[in-house]
Amino acid sequence: MTEATIPTVRDLRRRWKPHKERLAQTRSDHPTAVRFHRACSWLDEADRLDPQEHLDTILLFQWIALNALYGQWDEEHREPAPDRASWQAFLRRILDLDRSGHLVAVLLEHKRLVLAIIENEYLSGHFWEEPCQAAKGKARRGRYHAQAWYVEKRWGMILEQLVQRVYLLRCQLVHGAATHRSQLNRTVLKHCTQIMRLLLPAVLLVWIDHGADEDWGPMCYPPLGARSV
Repeated sequence: MTEATIPTVRDLRRRWKPHKERLAQTRSDHPTAVRFHRACSWLDEADRLDPQEHLDTILLFQWIALNALYGQWDEEHREPAPDRASWQAFLRRILDLDRSGHLVAVLLEHKRLVLAIIENEYLSGHFWEEPCQAAKGKARRGRYHAQAWYVEKRWGMILEQLVQRVYLLRCQLVHGAATHRSQLNRTVLKHCTQIMRLLLPAVLLVWIDHGADEDWGPMCYPPLGARSV
């Protein structure tokens, strides 16, 4: 999947429509359809924004789109389930369902971008535990681990480590640990928004082609009394 072949949200919605209509016969607010609808609404907004001006906002909207798909409701505690565990489990499942190889294709075709993100020390949680020169060097060795994972075709590990770094940047923004439009994080934001622009359509293609009849778990904050989506 390249920049020229990325399906638009309109393309994804058109491809989803037969499943949407079929699920609506079961229930008008089917959670699988609601999740897809929510994800596309945020991805559409992210795609409309100018990356020269709104990288921070684009990444947040992209993550919200992903969150709409993976978010789980903890029925015992009556609150959203822990975020990290939810997206990790979701990605493992999506990768298992991806019989068409959409996600692996992204990881292979954009290996240089993937490695640039994984080796960046400022996106490493271990680096921030005690930022120093030694920690910086250790974090950069992530590239060599990732190259070995490529040889071994450990796609699940590559995908998790990649998204973990995007998640760290997302957390910096959400928790006020970065300045809006800061020059310090322009490069990492550019890289992370680029990979999310590729990963999200791939995830949604798997959802459409192989996940329409899957049980994706309890959805957070379902639309109550809303029209069908």
